[in-house]
Amino acid sequence: MKLHEAATAPNCRRVRIFLAEKGIEVPVVPVDLGSAENRQDAFRQKNPMGRVPVLELDDGTFIAESVAICRYFEQLQPEPALMGGDDPAEAARIEMWQRRMELEVALPIMQVFRNTHPYFADRIQQYADYGESQRSHATKRLAWLDRELADREFVAGDEYSIADITAQIGIDFGRVTKFRVTEETPNLLRWHQAVSARPSAKA
Repeated sequence: MKLHEAATAPNCRRVRIFLAEKGIEVPVVPVDLGSAENRQDAFRQKNPMGRVPVLELDDGTFIAESVAICRYFEQLQPEPALMGGDDPAEAARIEMWQRRMELEVALPIMQVFRNTHPYFADRIQQYADYGESQRSHATKRLAWLDRELADREFVAGDEYSIADITAQIGIDFGRVTKFRVTEETPNLLRWHQAVSARPSAKA
């Protein structure tokens, strides 16, 4: 088993944090995004979408998409439960919050980068106005998340979960485009300091 990934990609970091929380070590195969290695035929045989991360199993199976990879390891090693465990209601609630963090926090922040940063200038058709609209959307959603965190320790409740990981990797990636968690959102700041202090945050 090995994990094809890139150190700077936020979705790869999601898997690394998840594995660190589980105490699972998987050999890593670095993918050079700068040279567009992920767009070459050799990599597209692993993932036709040309995206990282990709988990390669010992039988030659390839699993792409970071949450799918996390789900694989959750099934492989259920404890500590990061996706709700055996409780259907808890699993559904965590997935609800995980999706909210992905669609309402991480994705808009990533779209700012994709549509305004020079890194993507010769890689995709950028839409600067859309990127800036996503900056506004993400800022509003961070204020919403601050209010949500007023009465609980973590995103989905009293226990740390993949929802926290998704929010963390999105917010941290926002540093590239000057997103910062400040005292203007005190609950979010408290949460961010707590998850950043976990050993897994260094993954």
